[in-house]
Amino acid sequence: MTDTTFTELEQLHQSQGSAAVLDRLIETLRTGKKYHQLFDASLLRKKLEMGLPVAKPTSFDDVPEARRDEFERHYVDQARAVGELFLADGAIRDAWVYLRTIRETQKVAAAIEALPKSRTPEEEIIDIALYQGAHPAKGIELMLASHGTCSTITAFDQISPQLALDVRQKCAALLVRELYNSLAENVQHDVQRRIATLPPGQSLHELIAGREWLFEEGNYHIDVSHLNAVVRFARSLDSAQPELKLALQLSEYGSKLSSQYQYAGHAPFQEFYPASLQFFKALLGENRDEALGYFRDKLTPDPADYDNQLTALTLVDLLTRADRPGEAVDVACKYLANAPDEFGFSLADLCAKAGRWSDWQRVCRDKGDLVGFTAALVQSK
Repeated sequence: MTDTTFTELEQLHQSQGSAAVLDRLIETLRTGKKYHQLFDASLLRKKLEMGLPVAKPTSFDDVPEARRDEFERHYVDQARAVGELFLADGAIRDAWVYLRTIRETQKVAAAIEALPKSRTPEEEIIDIALYQGAHPAKGIELMLASHGTCSTITAFDQISPQLALDVRQKCAALLVRELYNSLAENVQHDVQRRIATLPPGQSLHELIAGREWLFEEGNYHIDVSHLNAVVRFARSLDSAQPELKLALQLSEYGSKLSSQYQYAGHAPFQEFYPASLQFFKALLGENRDEALGYFRDKLTPDPADYDNQLTALTLVDLLTRADRPGEAVDVACKYLANAPDEFGFSLADLCAKAGRWSDWQRVCRDKGDLVGFTAALVQSK
């Protein structure tokens, strides 16, 4: 503001009082798009109206408990208004400060979703979308476009455990499709070098079928660490997502790679790609009994063995998603009654979904858990 503005406010205060000068201040700030200051001025006016000290306009410290609700409602209204003004000007970062505070982040998510694909995103926008959780799926899309696959995979690996399942599925689907398209294109070029009349539009499965020479002498067509990571991410996909079939083909491709590029995973994915193939087949309903049997066969009688517990957790997940809750309870009661907290698994919840409270009662009795036993007993009635 210029010295003239200060002088005008001073004169207005002398002639018409505090309310008039605050009205003029707010009008001036809005016209000049000084929205951060506009927020402060709006709260200053509210405190003046409430007869409260105005030295710290945005602070709740000097607001009496009996009037906190009134001031808080005004605070939320003004934060919303200022956030929307910033969004209207395309200032997503500034809008996020206000709308995140009042937990109305969906408006920022909508603004990020509407960003044109041709626009190179600012790092701050990616940070807000992906790392701060405003719109992780769009954040993945923006990062793929601006940073490439490697950095995006690393970022998703870091944040994935904190994401809700549906959000994690959307992000995983984006990565699966991106990697699949790149791999299929690379394989197609390799095949066309030898078969000029190759029909267009073939799937990865069709491209590699019967062409073991594609993998001779340790040959590969995509960064193998990226392939491993994306196949791992794909386990969160739902059977209704078309990307699950793409993940199956990625696993099929991976299973044909030289053994030096087939990195072992944790149980039951020590044979990473063969196990991943069976996992995706079980979800897709392709020879489901055989696929489930693959994981059952990996279980040994010892329920305390950590690898057995990991395998059982995978099998229970598959059985639950295949709508076989009773079988899932049978496996869980044997191997996961004392599952480590790190698994994030609840046998009680599983028994509840399956209506198998007697199994939960039995487990609680064996563990000496009187509270759990009683809860199961009461719930069963």
